[in-house]
Amino acid sequence: MVICEEPTQDPEKRDPSPQVSKSGAILRFVLFLAAIALVLLILVQTGYIHVFFNKEEAREFLQSLGPIKFLGFIVLQAAQVVLAPVPGEVTGIIGGYFFGIFWGIILSTLGLTIGSFAAFMLARIFGRPLVEKVVDRKVLDRFNFLLDRKGASLVFILFLIPGVPKDYLCFILGLGHLSSLEFLALSSVGRVFGTILLTLSGGYLRYQEYGKLAVVVGVAVALSVTAFLLRKKIDQFFKSFNLKKS
Repeated sequence: MVICEEPTQDPEKRDPSPQVSKSGAILRFVLFLAAIALVLLILVQTGYIHVFFNKEEAREFLQSLGPIKFLGFIVLQAAQVVLAPVPGEVTGIIGGYFFGIFWGIILSTLGLTIGSFAAFMLARIFGRPLVEKVVDRKVLDRFNFLLDRKGASLVFILFLIPGVPKDYLCFILGLGHLSSLEFLALSSVGRVFGTILLTLSGGYLRYQEYGKLAVVVGVAVALSVTAFLLRKKIDQFFKSFNLKKS
């Protein structure tokens, strides 16, 4: 009777232990949190943390930068995306107020594109442990269906709709199937509508065109309220559409 023994696998050719991979991911995640904590500590100790929340302090901060205020605003706009859920409305209005409508839109778009891509890549590198720490659980559950397939058209529409937590969305999409170039195109173009509304608000405020400001604010509020009231139907439509296309 011949007994066939299973060939032994060369230990050097075995797949790496899942525990080792998991440990490496945890280490990267801990280092990332430590870096974020250090940055936040510096911002708090220097008093610059208020720049992200107060329009007047943001304006004074940019003014203090002198010739590099354009670069400073781009960095500020990018940082508010990565530091979600820091409100981006403040920096968006500041762009129009401080730089005017044309340059406000250009600079805000550059900053938002950089920040959005940074959030997307951080999620792609550090994975779900990071996203679950950064993104509110309800928001993650709400848009989790986007991770099943690319859904490029749906992603673009979501970036267009006022009230959608776009900064969180950048992190969530980093776990999905979109390529870097696809994400850059969808997020940068999709964010333009909201950027224009915020920049117009800041520009009209700067030039004291309160009638036009009231119209823009009215449109923004109406769209946001409508999106909020219909959010469940909108989500259900996207989910059903997503399933049909799967």
